[in-house]
Amino acid sequence: MSEPSYVRATRASYDTVAVDYAELLRTELAAKPYDRAMLAAFAELVQADGAGPVADIGCGPGRVTAHLDALGVSAFGIDLSPAMVAVARQAHPKLRFDEGSMTDLDLKDDSLGGVLAWYSTVHTPPEVLPVVFAEFHRVLAPGGHLLIAFKAGDERVRLEHAYGHALSLDVYRLPPDRVAEELGRAGLVETARLVREPDLREPTPQAFLMARKPGNS
Repeated sequence: MSEPSYVRATRASYDTVAVDYAELLRTELAAKPYDRAMLAAFAELVQADGAGPVADIGCGPGRVTAHLDALGVSAFGIDLSPAMVAVARQAHPKLRFDEGSMTDLDLKDDSLGGVLAWYSTVHTPPEVLPVVFAEFHRVLAPGGHLLIAFKAGDERVRLEHAYGHALSLDVYRLPPDRVAEELGRAGLVETARLVREPDLREPTPQAFLMARKPGNS
């Protein structure tokens, strides 16, 4: 089966910007207390349940994977872009980073205590999200947690330049209610959400949803 065009475009774009992206966003979390708070809550919940490691899916250069590791979480990264994986491995040699697609994860059923999707679904067409969320549900252990960050809104935007490079990449801004509904259809139960207002670098609100795969009991 041929690879979807959005997957090819996403891989090519992030292969192009990998080095500059990593440098420009290297310390970004330091100025975002709400983002760190959501990551800290996610890490605490995963650790309390002890259900397995966390996969940072769409990890890019590994900065958030490393942040989870610093919080005491057993975390590893997966990214579509070989160049991003190479940058992540060089920057964080003690952590594991693999190439892979969020629509077909090379992970066993019920194997993870947590899944992090930190802005990694923003280039995925909304009609494909049910496939992605079904994969997240499949790999999460019963009781496992998901944290997804995305751009709030209701539009598709064509990204033609970013991180010092010309690109051709769609970005999808989605209403938090719609994302929560899709997670629910995949069997994931929303447990918390935060919508952060725009800041100087981001022209639109940013959304964070936490959900959980129901346990066996």
